[in-house]
Amino acid sequence: MIDLYTAATPNGWKASVTLEELELPYQVKPVNLGAGEQKQPEFLAINPNGRIPALVDHGNGGFAVFESGAIMLYLCEREGSGRLLPQDAKGRSLVMQWLMFQMGGIGPMQGQANVFFRYWGEQLPEVIARYQNETRRLYEVLEQRLSQSEWLAGAYSIADIANYCWVRIRGWSGVSDEGLPALQRWIAAMDARPAVQRGCAVPEPLQLPDAETDAEARREQVVKSARNLLQR
Repeated sequence: MIDLYTAATPNGWKASVTLEELELPYQVKPVNLGAGEQKQPEFLAINPNGRIPALVDHGNGGFAVFESGAIMLYLCEREGSGRLLPQDAKGRSLVMQWLMFQMGGIGPMQGQANVFFRYWGEQLPEVIARYQNETRRLYEVLEQRLSQSEWLAGAYSIADIANYCWVRIRGWSGVSDEGLPALQRWIAAMDARPAVQRGCAVPEPLQLPDAETDAEARREQVVKSARNLLQR
């Protein structure tokens, strides 16, 4: 059995969607980020960096894995069939390139867009624009690739899962997919996958407040919780 320590974030979804796509049995261990559970000694024994997701594979001697990309790779190699990660060098490299594109590009840039667009105590328009524009540029790189290929690495893979789990919250980040038809087609295809739907509801469905329609009090509650996390 695999224990998955996670919360409803893009990096958390990367692990749970991969587990769902590979049909591996796992037990969800929700981590309350707002309460600082990720900084407690028992969690730091699993992930010394104090971040989610992390997993413990009891079928492999209680082996612990942290970092979302490392978890995705471990699960594919553990499952061993070549699903989501080809076994040939060229196919594997292609998946790894687009996985690292997310980890080194979209994740950090869109994460900073979230921080300064939604959570920072003061509005810094030039900073917000810097991260939103760079995230949009990276979306345009995805658009170019997806206009040539149904999936990022040819066949459906963890590269698609990793990038989608961030792109799916583009509205919260203030980044548009307007004028990117191939990206929109890919998003719709990802949205429709049952395993993706299940994985993105772990440990519970996340409904981010809409800036136009949701109550100000609810938006403020989400923002306050996120600001608290920035202090940890």
